[in-house]
Amino acid sequence: MIALDTNVVIDIGEGQQERVETAMQAIERAGSRTGIVICGVVYAELHARQNGSAANLADILRESHIAIDFALSQEIWQSAGLAFAAHANLRRSDGGKTPQRIVADFIIGAHAQVMGSLVTRDAAFFRRAFPDLRVIAAGESE
Repeated sequence: MIALDTNVVIDIGEGQQERVETAMQAIERAGSRTGIVICGVVYAELHARQNGSAANLADILRESHIAIDFALSQEIWQSAGLAFAAHANLRRSDGGKTPQRIVADFIIGAHAQVMGSLVTRDAAFFRRAFPDLRVIAAGESE
């Protein structure tokens, strides 16, 4: 499965034509044979962006053939917690020079790791936080 980060779904749903094409090319590079999915955290972020309009979001996801995985396993929660802890330790050790992140980012990465790959515009962060995750950056070639 290919997991999508929130920013890629935004590009598909409401982006300019160039961003839509860039996102779709990244998904194709990931190998969309097995399906495309977002986790519940991405759904919540998108729902907030739609100002609570679940109908519009449902249309975007349906038209884009994007499934939603609301049931996250204990493995995902543990992986997210460990990666978030490592990030917090790094921030403490470098005096806060590393940019602050929210736990949602780590849940998205941990979910993608279980799914197999992640398409995102925030590739550098996910590559650092999840070194074993296959990250496909929207906007760069693999």
